[in-house]
Order: sequence, then structure tokens, then C-alpha cells
Amino acid sequence: MGQMQTELHTGIELALALIGQKNLPDLLRSATSQMQKTFGLKRCWALELDLSGRTLHCSALADQRSAQGTSEFVCDDFSHPFAHLLQSGRPCAVSRVAGYRLEHPGFQALIDLSGRPGSMWLEPFFGSDGRTLGVLVLCSDQPEWARVTEQALYRSLRQIISHQWVSVLRNHDQIWQRRLLKRSLDHLQDAQLLRQRAKRLATVLVGHSQQMDELRVQTVRAASSQLAVLVQAETGCGKDVVAQAVHEFSARAKGPMVVVNCAAIPDTLLESQLFGHTKGAFSGADRAQEGLLTQARGGTLFLDEIGDMPLALQAKLLRVLESGQFRPLGAQQEQHSDFRLVAATHQPLQQAINDGRFRRDLFYRLNQFPLRIEPLRQRPDDLEALTRHFIRAYCEREGAGPQGISSRGLRRLKHYNFPGNVRELRNVIELACLQTPLGDDIQPDAIRLDDPFNEGFDNSGAAPLASDPYAQRSDNLDREFLADLPPLAQVQDLKTAAQAYEAALIRQRLQQYHGNRSQAAQSLGLPKRTLAHKCLKYDVMHP
Repeated sequence: MGQMQTELHTGIELALALIGQKNLPDLLRSATSQMQKTFGLKRCWALELDLSGRTLHCSALADQRSAQGTSEFVCDDFSHPFAHLLQSGRPCAVSRVAGYRLEHPGFQALIDLSGRPGSMWLEPFFGSDGRTLGVLVLCSDQPEWARVTEQALYRSLRQIISHQWVSVLRNHDQIWQRRLLKRSLDHLQDAQLLRQRAKRLATVLVGHSQQMDELRVQTVRAASSQLAVLVQAETGCGKDVVAQAVHEFSARAKGPMVVVNCAAIPDTLLESQLFGHTKGAFSGADRAQEGLLTQARGGTLFLDEIGDMPLALQAKLLRVLESGQFRPLGAQQEQHSDFRLVAATHQPLQQAINDGRFRRDLFYRLNQFPLRIEPLRQRPDDLEALTRHFIRAYCEREGAGPQGISSRGLRRLKHYNFPGNVRELRNVIELACLQTPLGDDIQPDAIRLDDPFNEGFDNSGAAPLASDPYAQRSDNLDREFLADLPPLAQVQDLKTAAQAYEAALIRQRLQQYHGNRSQAAQSLGLPKRTLAHKCLKYDVMHP
């Protein structure tokens, strides 16, 4: 009776100790420690079976410095005692002699860590749902295992350990499922936000083609990161529009966007423009000047036509990108600027690298997030959307314009290659808007698709091509224009002659645009009010 009370008291204490463990490693350490102490064992190990069902892992072994490489036991070899145990599902005893004959190095290391016991009891652990949880290893110098395994206390402890083991795993599964659900919801929210931003971006990156859909998505993704962006495209594809979108959709949108055209600034001035200079740094530096790197702090630095940057300056730029540090010309102290870099080029940089005109290391630093814009000829599905976009933009800017474009006009556009890409299309459409009466649709005869190097002349370059209706109309207007001017021999006052030329030109443009002063003023680069004043001054009226 006293022994039963002692076992009951001991069992309650052990059960409370096990139930208090919240994770599996702590549970197994506590269980093996309690069993080792309660039953006078030399050592006790609990090995957890992974999801594959082929590998046993023991966190207590992993804690042993001398057990490096022995905390896991791969049981795909059926001669391994653990593999046999898992296959049969029945416990077994391994004597010292039999254990030493086994040739598995991991199992030999386990024997050594157990103090070379006289016998080992290997017992599979099963959950209430029948799945195998792992293996229990008892080590003792006494081979009579019945005195331990047949005790009611041992069987009760096994049941408590098994129940708590399953409970911890189930709780872990629930946590994992909640995390997975949260990750899925976050992914859906991110995807929805990505779609919303890409849809907003469609108002500036216009087009319905698959290439443009992908470009918008990648542009939004690029904006959400801090990676350097390299935009590569042919001239006229809208690299600056993509760069602006990366800035406006980024966390730096409230900061400045500083634009540097590396091809437009002379090499001798580009370094001073980027890094700034102190007073007296070079001849003509009569005052200190803040560099564009400093001005871009907290925002975006857009280096357009980066392929034209001199090699010497490329090396200095690379250092700035790596460290964020730079030194203005003539300065003693370095400065720091935190900016996001977006670069663009129409040049094939790989060829420039092979030719020694561009640094390979700088290319990899710039090309962290590459964006490529396909030329207009490779995305004909975007032609109509872009055309109508430019017509709307023209009408909003001028306050009036054509209603749209006819189907015949669209067909003519689709048969053209557009070597100048979107920029050329915009120029063609704006010129066609000027040629079209208000409220009408753009017709084919208003669309100028001449070769820019031919300008509508024949091979002799002598006269406009007769097949071009616009050229014929322009030729007639030119003759009328010349008829309004005095012969050169009769010019005695240069100012009067200049005014006569100006009046004749204004009259010709008003006739060309059917009396529309807005269109005529734009074609002459004048404000509408200035044109009205000149018409009054020169008594120019459109018939």
C-alpha cells in the first residue's frame, strides 16, 4: 500500500512537471531526465521522428559538444537498429556485445555518450492517433528490463509523455497554420495593392499589351524596394516616365527627384554638377555650389543616359553607391547622401563593357533591379491606346482639338515601323491634331509619316513628293506666302521687311489652320494673346 502511494505521489509530480512544458525539446528533456532519475537509469534519450519518417533527431544530443554529427540518425538503411524498430513497431533490447558489433558510426557515438551501458532498451513512441512520434532509448548496466517496463508508473509516464507530445505537436501545427494563413492573407493584400498601383500607373505607362502589363507590375515592385534600378530601352520609349513612376510609387515620393542627363552635360562639368565644389576649387568657381548628390538626399537621383558617363567618373560614382560617401571638388571633408538611384540608357551596356567604355562592376551595381521597355514596333497592341492618349492630352492642353482618330488613320499608323518609338508617335499625333478641324476625327491625309532623313523629298531633293496631299497643300500655301512679300530688290527698310515677313507668315498659318488661332499660335511658338496682338498690329484677318 505504501509503495502504491509513493508511486502515485511520484507520478503526480512527474505529470505536473511534464504538463508544464510548452515546446517539444523542453518536454523531451524533462521526460528523459525524470525517467533517468526515477528508474535509476544510466542515461535516457528521446528521439523525435521528422515528417519524412526516415530521420530521428535528438535535441539533447545536439546540446552535447562531443555529439557533433550524432544528433540525427538517418534510418533508410534497414540494417540500422532504429530502422528495424520503426519498421516492426515493437520494442527490443540491445546488449553491449551486440551493440558494439553494429557498424553504424552514429549509433556507436550514441553508445559512447551513454557511458557504454551494459544494455539498451529501444522502444517506439506512438501517439493516440497511431502515428509514430519517435523512439525512447533507455540505458542501464542491468539487462533485466522487465523490472522497469512492467511497472505501472513506467506505463503511466509513457502515456503522459505520449499525450503531451501529441498536444505540443498539435499546438505547434495550429501556430504554423495561423502563420501560414497570415502569410497567405498578407500575400493576397500585397497582390491586391500591386494590382491597384499597376492600374494607377496605366494612366502614364499607357498600353494594353502583355509587355506593358508586365512593365507596370515590375515598376511597382521596383518602387517598393531600395534596390538600384536600371531602365534600358531604345530612344523615345519613355525611360524618363518609368523613372518618374519608380520615384512616385516609392517610400521616397515626398523627397526630391533630381534628374541628370549625363549626355547633355560636358564631361568637364559633369563631376562638378554631381559632387558640387567649394569656392576656388577651380578657375571660375567664385562661390561654393551644392552638388546634385546632396540635393537628392532623401529622394531619388535619376541618371539618364548613364552609358555616356566618362570612365573616370564611373569609378567615383561606384564608390558613392557602395559607401554613400563623396567629396565635393576642393573639399577636405567627405559628405554623406542617402538617395535612391535610378539609371537609364539607350546603349547596349554589355557591348560598352566589352569595348572598355563602361565598367563591369558599376553595371552590376546599377542593374540590381533591371527594367526593359520594349520598342513600340514589338507591341502593336499599344498603338491605338497611345494614340488616343496623346489626342486627349493635346485637347486638354489646348482646350480644343479633334474628336479622335478614324479607323483608316489607325490602319495607316499600324503599317509604320516608328523608329522613334513613342516619342515619334506623339509628335505625329500632335501634328495631325493641328491639321484636323475641330471636332473631326484625324484622317490619313493629316498623318505625316515621312522618313525624318528624307523629309518628303524625292531622290533629287528638289521638290515635295506629289503623292503627299499635305505636301501639295503646303506647296500652295508657300506660293501664296511668297506672293505677299515685296521683291528683294525693293526692300529699303529691314524693319519694314521683317514686319512684312512676320505678317505674311501669320496669315499663312491662319489659313493653314482654318482660322484657329490657338493652333496657329502653337505652330509659331507664341502665346495666343501675343498672336492676337500681332494680328491687330499688322491688320491680319483670316478670310
